[in-house]
Amino acid sequence: MESLNRQDPSLNDEGRFRLLVDAITDYAIYMLSPEGIITSWNTGAQRFKGYKPSEILGEHFSRFYLEEDRAAGTPERALATAKEQGRFEGEGWRQRKDGSRFWAHVIIDPIRHPSGELIGFAKITRDLTERRAAENAIRQSEEQFRRLVQGVSDYAIYMLDPSGNVSSWNFGAERIKGYRPDEIIGRHFSTFYTLEDRAAGMPQTALGIARAEGRFEREGWRVRKDGTRFWASVVIDAIRGDDGQVIGFAKITRDITEKMETQRALEQAREELFQSQKMEAIGQLTGGIAHDFNNLLMAVLGSLEILKKRMPQDRSLTSLVDNAMQGAQRGAALTQRMLAFSRRQELHMEPIDVSGLVRGMMDMLSRSLGPLTRIETSFPIRLPTILTDPNQLEMAILNLVVNARDAMPSGGRILLRAAEESVPSGKGLLPPGRYIRIAVIDEGEGMDAKTMEQAITPFFTTKGVGKGTGLGLSMVQGLASQSGGRLMLKSRLGEGTTAELWFPVVTLEQVAEVTADPPQRAENTPRGLRIVAVDDDGLVLMNTTLMLEDLGHTVFEAMAGPEALEIMRKQPVDLVICDHAMPRMTGAELAEVIREEWPEMPIILATGYAELPEGTQIANLPRLGKPFSQAQLADAISRVAS
Repeated sequence: MESLNRQDPSLNDEGRFRLLVDAITDYAIYMLSPEGIITSWNTGAQRFKGYKPSEILGEHFSRFYLEEDRAAGTPERALATAKEQGRFEGEGWRQRKDGSRFWAHVIIDPIRHPSGELIGFAKITRDLTERRAAENAIRQSEEQFRRLVQGVSDYAIYMLDPSGNVSSWNFGAERIKGYRPDEIIGRHFSTFYTLEDRAAGMPQTALGIARAEGRFEREGWRVRKDGTRFWASVVIDAIRGDDGQVIGFAKITRDITEKMETQRALEQAREELFQSQKMEAIGQLTGGIAHDFNNLLMAVLGSLEILKKRMPQDRSLTSLVDNAMQGAQRGAALTQRMLAFSRRQELHMEPIDVSGLVRGMMDMLSRSLGPLTRIETSFPIRLPTILTDPNQLEMAILNLVVNARDAMPSGGRILLRAAEESVPSGKGLLPPGRYIRIAVIDEGEGMDAKTMEQAITPFFTTKGVGKGTGLGLSMVQGLASQSGGRLMLKSRLGEGTTAELWFPVVTLEQVAEVTADPPQRAENTPRGLRIVAVDDDGLVLMNTTLMLEDLGHTVFEAMAGPEALEIMRKQPVDLVICDHAMPRMTGAELAEVIREEWPEMPIILATGYAELPEGTQIANLPRLGKPFSQAQLADAISRVAS
């Protein structure tokens, strides 16, 4: 305090108070006479009520009230309550100079002479229009209001003198940092810093930046009275006198330890996502050979399983067979894990409300952007339903938003929009129909034509070494394609980029089909069926036949689709089990022919992955993943032939 007086002897306590009050722009702070006449007017009052001091000083404060409130005597009751009870606090509609309304939180305190005589009122008003609207839209319960009130104590708000000594202390500061006012006022604010930060001169650096630039904002570890640490969000604003000299600092601290821990968890999740994108490359590379590899494992596992059942019960021999089977099963498990990262994995399709899905992601998206980037959304309250994998869609949107953030290293705005669009016949790259378009728009550097041509190419990236795999957009495109839609990019150098995900709108019938109850497994596996087994690999076909015969069925072997049709036309058949990836006629094509000639014929499609033609009846055929065991084969038969 002595330093303040030495710097400006004329600046007494009242002067410092007036400077502080006038520096506050989010609150209207002014004085009233005992009759309610306005006698002072701060910058905050002028900012959101619209009156200059010359226009309002000497007027009655009731002019801020609505006409109906004035008629009901509300202003007079407020003054009477403050006078009689020592305080008035309430909320209600008020009006600005231009006639517009705002929702105000009002506090009126009486000011009395030491003799007890009322000499006026201190009035503080805050514009809560936006907060009230948000609260009403989200929660209106008493519990939410209670939490909102408690939230005021989540901020430590206090003052520093020019040297950094604490000169005031609020309840939030006491709650967060643990010091009572008499324990901390007069001490240097570096008390709250860690030893290593004090040694590095960080408190002095913070005040230096605030003094030079007017504001300092940062996050870091701080220390409570009991020695525990918390992660703090800190804002320091310089307070200047009329001569421009710094006369102190306003400091706001918030404990965001929980937020930091959540951010850390999100960063870990992002790292896991990055690793999964790398595994996408493995899935792509192995997808082409997965069928042959699974056929080899099928031959090994099938033969070993039948061998084990038929060989003498010699423990030395059965243990060797078990070891071999375990090794083959590990190979099969490895193949499935690798395929899970490729576009040949089976999506778990569900009807999705895009607006609801994105609303549920907003916290995660906001935390992933960092302080320099903000995200804005524009979504209708309701959108038609689409059909895709919700987990994969969330990953795709997160991928596009992170790409947009990376395109703006200095920060900026990302727009996330969704709308229903119609594609007419013969226009665009999509079949005609209704679509939901999800757009992620950034204000970054954009891409030139050459970069645009390669943007979705696997392994292409414009990011630095170790910062991108070049697989992100490929994965997003894969999801959109498997869902019947498309990823579209629009960009010009220097004008930002728009990434659009288009998904077809689904009908009620499609939703009902997806959500229908799955077929129930029969209690007893049927025996004695006449089954056509079709596979172009002789080893797999032999093992499938052996397993079926061991289950008590009669088997007719075919190494191609036409051969299987010839068998079926000569004799009665109860069931067809066919491989999908065959050279002359695929299993899907064979199934379509069978459906035309024998509409009720049960068909099981054996495949190493879920890459089947879209938009055909056979897309929903029961599938048996290779390599399969005899038990899995029996279970598949029981589902379709019971």
